[in-house]
Amino acid sequence: MFQKWILCCICMCVLGLTAASSVQADRIAGTAESPRDDDQNWALPHTTVIIDVGHGGIDGGASHGDLLEKDINLAIAGKLYVLLSSQGIPAIMNRTDDYALSDDNRWHLSKSRHRKDLSQRRQLTEEIESELLVSLHVNAAKNKSRRGPLVLHQESGESALLAFCIQDALNRQQSTTALPKPGNPFYLLRRVEQPSVIVEMGFITNVEDRTMLSDSRRQLDIAKAIASGIRQYKWINH
Repeated sequence: MFQKWILCCICMCVLGLTAASSVQADRIAGTAESPRDDDQNWALPHTTVIIDVGHGGIDGGASHGDLLEKDINLAIAGKLYVLLSSQGIPAIMNRTDDYALSDDNRWHLSKSRHRKDLSQRRQLTEEIESELLVSLHVNAAKNKSRRGPLVLHQESGESALLAFCIQDALNRQQSTTALPKPGNPFYLLRRVEQPSVIVEMGFITNVEDRTMLSDSRRQLDIAKAIASGIRQYKWINH
Protein backbone atom coordinates (compact mmCIF):
# COMPACT_ATOMS: atom_id res chain seq x y z
CA MET A 1 0.00 0.00 0.00
CA PHE A 2 1.46 3.47 0.83
CA GLN A 3 4.77 2.05 2.02
CA LYS A 4 5.16 -0.11 -1.10
CA TRP A 5 4.42 2.87 -3.32
CA ILE A 6 6.91 5.05 -1.43
CA LEU A 7 9.57 2.33 -1.71
CA CYS A 8 8.93 2.16 -5.45
CA CYS A 9 9.40 5.93 -5.77
CA ILE A 10 12.69 5.79 -3.85
CA CYS A 11 13.98 2.98 -6.04
CA MET A 12 13.18 4.98 -9.17
CA CYS A 13 15.23 7.88 -7.82
CA VAL A 14 18.18 5.62 -7.02
CA LEU A 15 18.13 4.22 -10.55
CA GLY A 16 18.52 7.72 -11.96
CA LEU A 17 15.10 9.29 -12.41
CA THR A 18 15.45 12.48 -14.48
CA ALA A 19 14.62 15.90 -13.03
CA ALA A 20 11.57 16.24 -15.26
CA SER A 21 10.21 12.85 -14.20
CA SER A 22 10.90 13.75 -10.58
CA VAL A 23 8.82 16.92 -10.86
CA GLN A 24 5.99 14.90 -12.43
CA ALA A 25 6.10 12.43 -9.55
CA ASP A 26 6.04 15.33 -7.09
CA ARG A 27 2.97 16.74 -8.79
CA ILE A 28 1.20 13.42 -8.32
CA ALA A 29 2.09 13.59 -4.62
CA GLY A 30 0.99 17.24 -4.46
CA THR A 31 4.47 18.56 -3.62
CA ALA A 32 5.90 19.78 -6.94
CA GLU A 33 8.55 22.51 -6.77
CA SER A 34 10.75 24.15 -9.39
CA PRO A 35 13.63 21.84 -10.38
CA ARG A 36 17.07 22.75 -9.07
CA ASP A 37 20.35 22.28 -10.91
CA ASP A 38 22.19 20.65 -8.02
CA ASP A 39 19.91 17.65 -7.39
CA GLN A 40 16.97 15.70 -8.76
CA ASN A 41 14.47 17.34 -6.39
CA TRP A 42 12.21 14.56 -5.19
CA ALA A 43 10.00 14.58 -2.13
CA LEU A 44 7.82 12.30 -0.05
CA PRO A 45 4.05 12.50 -0.56
CA HIS A 46 2.34 15.38 1.21
CA THR A 47 -1.16 15.84 2.53
CA THR A 48 -2.95 18.02 5.04
CA VAL A 49 -4.95 15.42 7.01
CA ILE A 50 -4.16 11.77 7.63
CA ILE A 51 -7.41 10.00 8.48
CA ASP A 52 -6.47 7.14 10.77
CA VAL A 53 -9.19 4.51 10.31
CA GLY A 54 -9.31 2.63 13.60
CA HIS A 55 -9.00 -1.18 13.75
CA GLY A 56 -9.51 -3.42 10.68
CA GLY A 57 -9.12 -7.02 9.57
CA ILE A 58 -8.90 -9.43 12.49
CA ASP A 59 -9.29 -6.49 14.88
CA GLY A 60 -12.97 -5.58 14.81
CA GLY A 61 -12.83 -3.12 17.70
CA ALA A 62 -15.94 -2.56 19.80
CA SER A 63 -19.03 -4.48 18.73
CA HIS A 64 -22.75 -5.02 19.23
CA GLY A 65 -24.00 -8.20 17.62
CA ASP A 66 -22.92 -8.11 13.97
CA LEU A 67 -22.17 -4.38 14.08
CA LEU A 68 -18.41 -3.82 14.28
CA GLU A 69 -16.49 -0.66 15.07
CA LYS A 70 -14.00 -1.26 12.25
CA ASP A 71 -16.82 -1.06 9.67
CA ILE A 72 -18.30 2.12 11.16
CA ASN A 73 -14.86 3.76 11.23
CA LEU A 74 -14.23 2.90 7.58
CA ALA A 75 -17.64 4.10 6.40
CA ILE A 76 -17.34 7.49 8.13
CA ALA A 77 -13.67 7.86 7.13
CA GLY A 78 -14.61 7.45 3.47
CA LYS A 79 -17.26 10.16 3.78
CA LEU A 80 -14.84 12.45 5.64
CA TYR A 81 -12.20 11.93 2.94
CA VAL A 82 -14.62 12.95 0.18
CA LEU A 83 -15.83 16.00 2.13
CA LEU A 84 -12.33 17.28 2.93
CA SER A 85 -11.12 16.72 -0.63
CA SER A 86 -14.14 18.55 -2.07
CA GLN A 87 -13.44 21.47 0.30
CA GLY A 88 -9.84 21.87 -0.83
CA ILE A 89 -8.27 20.10 2.16
CA PRO A 90 -6.02 17.27 0.91
CA ALA A 91 -6.52 14.06 2.89
CA ILE A 92 -5.58 10.39 2.82
CA MET A 93 -6.90 7.32 4.63
CA ASN A 94 -4.44 4.81 6.05
CA ARG A 95 -6.74 1.94 5.12
CA THR A 96 -9.43 1.86 2.45
CA ASP A 97 -10.74 -1.66 3.00
CA ASP A 98 -11.13 -4.25 5.73
CA TYR A 99 -7.57 -5.29 6.52
CA ALA A 100 -5.21 -5.08 9.48
CA LEU A 101 -2.36 -2.59 9.16
CA SER A 102 -0.26 -4.90 11.31
CA ASP A 103 -0.07 -7.28 8.32
CA ASP A 104 2.08 -4.71 6.49
CA ASN A 105 4.47 -4.26 9.40
CA ARG A 106 7.63 -6.24 8.67
CA TRP A 107 10.00 -4.01 10.61
CA HIS A 108 8.68 -4.01 14.21
CA LEU A 109 10.13 -7.11 15.87
CA SER A 110 7.22 -7.79 18.18
CA LYS A 111 4.94 -10.77 18.56
CA SER A 112 2.09 -8.45 19.56
CA ARG A 113 -0.25 -7.79 16.64
CA HIS A 114 -1.67 -4.79 18.51
CA ARG A 115 1.76 -3.18 18.93
CA LYS A 116 2.61 -3.79 15.27
CA ASP A 117 -0.70 -2.22 14.25
CA LEU A 118 -0.10 0.92 16.29
CA SER A 119 3.52 1.32 15.21
CA GLN A 120 2.48 0.91 11.57
CA ARG A 121 -0.03 3.74 11.97
CA ARG A 122 2.62 5.98 13.52
CA GLN A 123 5.14 5.06 10.81
CA LEU A 124 2.83 6.37 8.11
CA THR A 125 2.89 9.83 9.71
CA GLU A 126 6.67 9.82 9.28
CA GLU A 127 6.58 8.62 5.67
CA ILE A 128 3.93 11.07 4.48
CA GLU A 129 4.32 14.74 5.31
CA SER A 130 1.12 15.99 6.90
CA GLU A 131 -0.28 18.69 9.13
CA LEU A 132 -2.83 16.73 11.17
CA LEU A 133 -3.80 13.23 12.21
CA VAL A 134 -7.46 12.51 12.97
CA SER A 135 -8.03 9.00 14.33
CA LEU A 136 -11.62 7.73 14.08
CA HIS A 137 -13.04 5.35 16.68
CA VAL A 138 -16.28 4.26 18.36
CA ASN A 139 -16.68 4.12 22.12
CA ALA A 140 -18.21 1.42 24.36
CA ALA A 141 -19.24 1.27 28.01
CA LYS A 142 -20.90 -1.08 30.46
CA ASN A 143 -23.35 1.71 31.27
CA LYS A 144 -25.65 1.63 28.24
CA SER A 145 -26.98 5.10 28.98
CA ARG A 146 -23.64 6.72 28.17
CA ARG A 147 -23.72 8.38 24.78
CA GLY A 148 -22.19 11.13 22.70
CA PRO A 149 -18.84 12.03 21.13
CA LEU A 150 -15.54 12.51 22.94
CA VAL A 151 -12.34 13.91 21.42
CA LEU A 152 -8.98 13.09 23.01
CA HIS A 153 -5.92 15.24 22.42
CA GLN A 154 -2.17 15.54 22.98
CA GLU A 155 -0.59 17.90 25.48
CA SER A 156 0.26 20.46 22.80
CA GLY A 157 -1.90 23.54 22.38
CA GLU A 158 -2.46 22.88 18.68
CA SER A 159 -3.82 19.40 19.37
CA ALA A 160 -6.07 20.75 22.14
CA LEU A 161 -7.37 23.45 19.79
CA LEU A 162 -8.11 20.87 17.10
CA ALA A 163 -9.91 18.72 19.68
CA PHE A 164 -12.04 21.64 20.91
CA CYS A 165 -13.03 22.58 17.36
CA ILE A 166 -14.06 19.01 16.47
CA GLN A 167 -15.75 18.43 19.84
CA ASP A 168 -17.80 21.61 19.48
CA ALA A 169 -18.95 20.64 15.98
CA LEU A 170 -19.88 17.11 17.10
CA ASN A 171 -21.67 18.43 20.20
CA ARG A 172 -23.82 20.62 17.98
CA GLN A 173 -24.47 17.70 15.63
CA GLN A 174 -25.44 15.31 18.44
CA SER A 175 -26.95 17.79 20.95
CA THR A 176 -24.34 17.01 23.62
CA THR A 177 -22.11 19.13 25.85
CA ALA A 178 -18.95 17.08 26.47
CA LEU A 179 -15.52 18.70 26.66
CA PRO A 180 -12.45 17.15 25.02
CA LYS A 181 -9.95 15.40 27.29
CA PRO A 182 -6.20 14.72 27.28
CA GLY A 183 -5.44 11.27 25.88
CA ASN A 184 -2.11 10.75 27.59
CA PRO A 185 -2.23 6.91 27.78
CA PHE A 186 -2.86 6.48 24.05
CA TYR A 187 0.09 5.43 21.92
CA LEU A 188 -0.63 7.55 18.84
CA LEU A 189 -1.15 10.70 20.87
CA ARG A 190 2.16 10.13 22.66
CA ARG A 191 4.24 9.14 19.65
CA VAL A 192 2.96 11.14 16.68
CA GLU A 193 4.62 14.54 16.29
CA GLN A 194 1.90 16.27 14.25
CA PRO A 195 -1.12 17.74 16.05
CA SER A 196 -3.31 14.65 16.49
CA VAL A 197 -6.65 13.72 18.03
CA ILE A 198 -8.67 10.57 18.64
CA VAL A 199 -12.34 11.08 17.83
CA GLU A 200 -14.69 8.73 19.67
CA MET A 201 -17.77 9.35 17.51
CA GLY A 202 -20.35 7.78 19.81
CA PHE A 203 -21.11 4.72 21.93
CA ILE A 204 -21.89 1.47 20.14
CA THR A 205 -23.37 0.25 23.45
CA ASN A 206 -26.03 2.99 23.47
CA VAL A 207 -29.11 2.36 21.34
CA GLU A 208 -29.46 5.99 20.23
CA ASP A 209 -25.81 6.31 19.26
CA ARG A 210 -25.79 2.87 17.67
CA THR A 211 -28.71 3.79 15.43
CA MET A 212 -26.87 6.94 14.37
CA LEU A 213 -23.53 5.21 13.82
CA SER A 214 -25.03 2.51 11.61
CA ASP A 215 -27.15 4.80 9.39
CA SER A 216 -25.42 6.02 6.22
CA ARG A 217 -27.09 9.44 6.18
CA ARG A 218 -26.29 10.08 9.82
CA GLN A 219 -22.74 8.86 9.28
CA LEU A 220 -22.49 11.67 6.74
CA ASP A 221 -23.68 14.11 9.41
CA ILE A 222 -20.84 12.93 11.68
CA ALA A 223 -18.32 13.30 8.86
CA LYS A 224 -19.62 16.81 8.11
CA ALA A 225 -19.20 17.79 11.76
CA ILE A 226 -15.62 16.51 11.88
CA ALA A 227 -14.80 18.29 8.61
CA SER A 228 -16.33 21.48 10.01
CA GLY A 229 -14.13 21.21 13.11
CA ILE A 230 -11.02 20.74 10.97
CA ARG A 231 -11.90 23.80 8.86
CA GLN A 232 -12.51 25.85 12.01
CA TYR A 233 -9.13 24.78 13.40
CA LYS A 234 -7.34 25.70 10.18
CA TRP A 235 -9.10 29.09 10.09
CA ILE A 236 -8.03 29.90 13.68
CA ASN A 237 -4.54 28.44 13.41
CA HIS A 238 -3.49 30.03 10.11
